[in-house]
Order: sequence, then C-alpha cells, then structure tokens
Amino acid sequence: MKFKKITVLALLIIANVSFAQTINQDLIQKAKKIHKKVITIDTHNDFNVANFTADTNYTQNLDTQVNLPKMEEGGIDVSWLIVYTGQGNLDEQGYKKAYANTIAKFDAIHRLTEEIAPDKIGLATNSNQVRALVKEGKKVAMIGIENGYPIGTDINNVEKFYNLGARYMSLAHNGHSQLSDSNTGEKNNEWLHNGLSDIGKAVIEEMNRLGMMIDVSHPSKEAIKQMFELSKAPLIASHSSARTLCDNSRNLDDELLALFKEHGGVVQTVAFSSYLNTEKHNAYAEAKNNIYKKKAAELNFEILPWEEVSKMPEDAKNSYYDTYKSIVKANKDEVEVLKDEISPVDVSDFVDHIDYLVAKIGIDHVGISSDFDGGGGIDGWEDASESFNVTLELVKRGYTEEQIAKLWGENLLRVLDEVQAVAKQIQNT
Repeated sequence: MKFKKITVLALLIIANVSFAQTINQDLIQKAKKIHKKVITIDTHNDFNVANFTADTNYTQNLDTQVNLPKMEEGGIDVSWLIVYTGQGNLDEQGYKKAYANTIAKFDAIHRLTEEIAPDKIGLATNSNQVRALVKEGKKVAMIGIENGYPIGTDINNVEKFYNLGARYMSLAHNGHSQLSDSNTGEKNNEWLHNGLSDIGKAVIEEMNRLGMMIDVSHPSKEAIKQMFELSKAPLIASHSSARTLCDNSRNLDDELLALFKEHGGVVQTVAFSSYLNTEKHNAYAEAKNNIYKKKAAELNFEILPWEEVSKMPEDAKNSYYDTYKSIVKANKDEVEVLKDEISPVDVSDFVDHIDYLVAKIGIDHVGISSDFDGGGGIDGWEDASESFNVTLELVKRGYTEEQIAKLWGENLLRVLDEVQAVAKQIQNT
C-alpha cells in the first residue's frame, strides 16, 4: 500500500511537470508569434564609425551588440543609430571638433544604408517609411543625436542635421552644454544655465518647426521642465527608466513622468543595469570586475567607472571599449559561472520598470530601448540577438499583443507622427 501511494505521488508530480512544460511552451509560441508580427524598435544604439567601412561593417556579425545578423536573429526591425558627441569645451575649437565628429557619424550611417547594404537596411525619417521598409523585409535605420553640443552657436545647424536624417536630439549629455544643463549637475548642485540657455530655448523652437523630436534623457530636471513648457509637440526620453524604482539622476521621477502623460510623450525604458537596480548592479559588477581586473592587469589595462569612460574623447573611448570587449570575451565562461552565485540585473528587472511606468502614466506612453554599444545590456538581453526575451517576459506578465506592439514601437511612431504634424502646422502659419 505504501508503495502504491509513492507511485501515485510520483505520477502526480510527473503530470504537473508535464502540464507546466506545456503551459511554458504555449507561452513561448504565443510570444514568438507576437514578436514576429509587431514592429520592434530599439530607440538607442551607439556605434563606432570604424565599423561602417567597406571591409568592416554591420552586414557582418561583429563583436558589437548591434549589427544586421544580430538584429535578424533577435527579430529587431528598427535601430535608432546614435550620432553621439561627448561634452567638450564651450568654445569655437570645441564646437568645430564636435561638428566634425557629428558629420562623420552621419556619413557612416548613410554609407551603410546607401552604399554598403542598401538591399538589407534603409534609412527612415517618418513612420510611413518605417512601415514600408519593414514590409519589404528590410531592417531600418533611424537617426538620433545625443548631445546638441555640435550645434555650437549656429542654430542653422539644427536644420542641417535634420536634412541629414536626424529625427530626435537631446540638448545635453554628461556635462553642461551651451544649450542645456545636464543631469550630472545634480551631484554637486552646480548648474550653468539653471535649465536651458537662451540659445537652447531657440533650439527647442527650431526643432518644433522642423519636426525633430526633443529627447530629455540626459538634461537636468529643471531643463526638462522648461522643455515641456516651451515645446508645442510631445517629448520623448529615448533611454531612461523610473527613478522611484532606481534613484539615479538619469532616471525620471514621478513629477516628470506626469508631464509625459499630460503632454502625450513617450518614455523609452532603458536596459542599462545601473539604472534598473543599483544594488544588484553594484554587487554583480564588483564580482565581475574582480575577474576582469586579473586579465586587465596582464594587459596593463585599467578598468574604469562607466561615468569616466563616457567623458573620454571619441577615439580614446573606442579604444577603451575594444580592449574591454576582448577582456569580457576571454572571461565569458568564468562570468557565466558567477551568475549562479550573484544574480545580475536581468530582463525581469527591466520589465519591472515597464510595469511601473505603465501603471503610472499608461500603456500609450511607454517604450523600449537598450543603449547597446553605449553601456547598455542586461542578463537575458545582452545584445540585439536576445531581443525576443523581452517580448517573452511581457507575455508572461499578461501583456496583450496590442500592448506589446505599443511598447515595442507603435507609441514611438505615434509621437513621431504628432511631432511632424505640429511642424506642418507651424510651417503653414
């Protein structure tokens, strides 16, 4: 009798495991159908111009988080390629150097879409072009500018950048620009403009006139509030998360989130581990860096804090990343074992922020971004090839196909449409 009870119990356990596996497979299949059907847009991907040449380019599966093979594997349709410029001196020489860097990055994107791989990826500047290219089976490049510093003091540069394809721009990065204070001023409560400068305010007006989305992911809180007051069109945060869940000056507090809801904008939740869960990030990063430091010492290379790296000149920054990536690759197996001991920030932590933002400001005002090749990446979404895992987590939490479509791209395209509609109204008056 005792034997029979154990047998029955074992059968029940096997049946429950089988049932759970069936449910799991059903969820996976459901998520795969949704992921394939919706337009997936990642609104913030950095890049190195050295990877946009005839010999080395995104048609190859390079050691980058984003490239065409990884986009194809992960089912990513649209990559916003970022024309990034680090903050330099606010003088004529600094502006000239920043402008040259910006033009080089625009040229690289056009080279990819017009010369290197026009049969695989096209440049889009509006939602209709996005949908047409996706329908053709092509990947889509869009252009965002991170840091308005290259504008210098010539507001005509805004239109030049627009004509080159830029459809969003932030007015500052890490460090105050001539246009706007940066969130970095919060550390010491040191500000240059107490928000926006006069030319920064004029740039907001010009962006509205042209139909370029205003990105608030790096400026100071006061500057962001002034942007909301001045702009006639909705704003975006191209890569920011919820400050209530993770107290980082790069994230948006509830007061700012309310303005996105009021003005119809969209917050593109970012998969940047230290902006999602600082405690988990720091614990895992410390253990991981101890592994990397051993290898770095052999190469006479110093592992630096991200904030310090982000302030480097472009060439130095790219050189740093090349060496750092080689160290990461060499220690991949050892780091994988580490995850069994210390939990890294993962897709679940990322979707926690999406959940919070949706609850706070509504499903119509939330989107998705990675900040790949610029410091972004979390366990489960370490590069574009793993993008399906985000959709799977959303399905597990009960999001519908319509809601997932909004999160992955429809909300962003709606805001782009609205910004361009406002521009037409301004131009016709």
